[in-house]
Amino acid sequence: MSTDTKTRLLEGALRTVAEQGIAKTSARTVAAAAGVNQALVFYHFGSVDELLAAACRYGAERTVSPYRARFDEVASLAELLALGREIHAQERAGGHVMLLGQLLAGAQTHEALGPATAAGLDLWIVEIEKVLDRVLEGTPFGEFTDPPGLARAVAASFVGIELYEGVDAAGATAALDALEQLGLLVAALEELGPVAQRAVRQYLRRASARR
Repeated sequence: MSTDTKTRLLEGALRTVAEQGIAKTSARTVAAAAGVNQALVFYHFGSVDELLAAACRYGAERTVSPYRARFDEVASLAELLALGREIHAQERAGGHVMLLGQLLAGAQTHEALGPATAAGLDLWIVEIEKVLDRVLEGTPFGEFTDPPGLARAVAASFVGIELYEGVDAAGATAALDALEQLGLLVAALEELGPVAQRAVRQYLRRASARR
């Protein structure tokens, strides 16, 4: 029963943040959404901030988990970007983009939310980094890229696009299209013959040496 109550509180917290916003999220509103006494918020989590932090981690794991097998099947950067676009559409339809926006806003004033939101985003970054390690190995770019940093850049791009879509849907679509075009460009370079690939590597080495 205790585990069931904690889960109801976690889901109630996520639902409250998504539907009412972080400013209106309190022990009372979360308990009402969960259908329990608000004293149970403090019994199980100690504070509303700790509940929100736990809910953030819980929600992130629940969201990322169904996609892990799909990430394991990705064989190119273009496929990774296509999967990202698919996830973006599904997560927006499920209301998770609005939830993420509220959590990011709340992280500015709720001390526990910052690390929890970052940990949730890290679940996505880990999957993206594994794909980048795999698809860039042996390509002209594998020697000159930093998969951990690039994974964070990709994740940050999608987070920004998701939030941007709320004020400029056409602009967000154009940004997603541009990312896909970049993926196609990389794919084209990967299909070059060995002589051309050596030329690309030499150019990248010279460019890196000048930095």
